[in-house]
Amino acid sequence: MKYWRRPLDSDQVKVPRGEIHIIKDRCKGCGFCVEYCPKDVLEMSEEFNVKGYHPPRVKDEEACVHCQLCEMLCPDFAIFVTEKEDKEAKVEG
Repeated sequence: MKYWRRPLDSDQVKVPRGEIHIIKDRCKGCGFCVEYCPKDVLEMSEEFNVKGYHPPRVKDEEACVHCQLCEMLCPDFAIFVTEKEDKEAKVEG
């Protein structure tokens, strides 16, 4: 998306990145996490878990912005997100 102007503090804003963890055997394949992900990071997989459902899989991990919406919507607590460490911060510190 192209904006007609750039925010004044755009050089100071850091977009958080998330790492998605899925507990496949806990999932019942409801698809809420896939349906409501604002960045379209997840998709339903073709594989089966021990319950016989199709759990989600990570399609584009780099697009995750650590909003944790998938974590909040999951009725089975089968998905959680952790914040990725920034590579630049590791080099500096």
